Amino acid sequence: MNLTRSEFDSRPGSSPGTNGSSPGTNELCSRTETAATPQPSCFAQSQTATEPSPHPVFKGICDEQHLNKTHERSRDYARDDECGYCPGSSPGTNGSSPGTNGSSPRTPNSQTKQNPTDFRIADFWHTVGDRVQCDLCPRECRMREGQHGFCFIRQNVGGQLVQLAYGKLSGLSADPIEKKPLYHFYPGSLALSFGTAGCNLACKFCQNWGISKAKRMQILSQDAPPDDIARLAKHFGCRSVAYTYNDPIVFAEYAIDTAQACRDAGIANVAVSAGYISKQARGPFFSPMDAANIDLKSFNPDFYRKVTGAELSVVLDNLAWLRSTPVRLEITTLLIPGMNDSDSEILALTKWVRDNLSADVPLHFSAFHPAYRMQDVGRTPPSTVRRARELALDVGLEYVYTGNIADTEGSTTYCPACGATVIARDGYRVTVNNLVDNCCPACGKRIPGRFSQADAALGT
Repeated sequence: MNLTRSEFDSRPGSSPGTNGSSPGTNELCSRTETAATPQPSCFAQSQTATEPSPHPVFKGICDEQHLNKTHERSRDYARDDECGYCPGSSPGTNGSSPGTNGSSPRTPNSQTKQNPTDFRIADFWHTVGDRVQCDLCPRECRMREGQHGFCFIRQNVGGQLVQLAYGKLSGLSADPIEKKPLYHFYPGSLALSFGTAGCNLACKFCQNWGISKAKRMQILSQDAPPDDIARLAKHFGCRSVAYTYNDPIVFAEYAIDTAQACRDAGIANVAVSAGYISKQARGPFFSPMDAANIDLKSFNPDFYRKVTGAELSVVLDNLAWLRSTPVRLEITTLLIPGMNDSDSEILALTKWVRDNLSADVPLHFSAFHPAYRMQDVGRTPPSTVRRARELALDVGLEYVYTGNIADTEGSTTYCPACGATVIARDGYRVTVNNLVDNCCPACGKRIPGRFSQADAALGT
């Protein structure tokens, strides 16, 4: 049953600041977009002589020499302490259920914030003996004093789980929303995009490995409290803020607080994620989000375990749950030659989307290029990406797109009823928008999405 926004926010465990639900879960590594080296010129062009100077956060971000040094430091992978995640165990099977030692799971508490330049006491955790257990994602990392979780940016400090990346940035840029990619959410608008460091997956093909695999906090070069992000988005005319580059699930507390600040300022929120989050945390995390692009990296459980270190079933469950919420959902699948690009797997994936989500959920097939630990795998031929789109359309999906290749047809939104061009794109640029009150101009069919300022208010 689909949930209204009010039902979504009022359910136990769904409102930011509560987690009453039962314990259970690129831009990211599937995107060619890498964590942006912030573009000083982009913001400089937005200013006039009478406008105030950018927030001080930009003084360091716009210093290219400083950025280059920061990026060099991000290549340092040494870690001085032991990880609290056991590589020999499967995610989520560390031997106990949350709260079995008589302690209560940690719930979100705004009073636990520390200075953004320091750290924040995390949400979603409880104690188990002399360890703390993180309940944010299915890995359920247990950490002794000083240990980091699998994602690196969550650590046991003094018997409490702390979020090390709260209020800190590894990159920030004003990007076209099409770059996320989101094609049915304010097309042609800008999204102020930022990330921190760390990730709760271990994708061997990660294209943002410089930040997702970073094991040093020096990569987090700038302080940016939630209210400042909202003010920056407003200042530079961004319709939304995108939590991206590394998976925002690992910096959930920062993302939730920032999303609420943005919503208060009339700015929409977009999560670009792999969807690997616990049932306990998914309500609070996605409640303030208006749209999400979720990576469905494969439809093969073995691929997920061996290539990403995660479980396919968790992602599928979260996709089905997201579809029942007011969050605008789009999906991206990176096609890797010889690994997840067979016709049989593409057919299985697209049929699952059709039968378990909806035929009108936008699906993006994206081309792989060699990266991180998969430098020996060739680029995805454009013909493979186009073939995947054709298979998906034959199955009955209505909005299927191609990415990372030059393909006018694959980047165009067509009316599924009459075939008329509704929105045409050239790369990340919208060249034609024929929508009339969110409907096809030829036959009047309503196209699902959020397309104009006249759409329903944020959060509805």
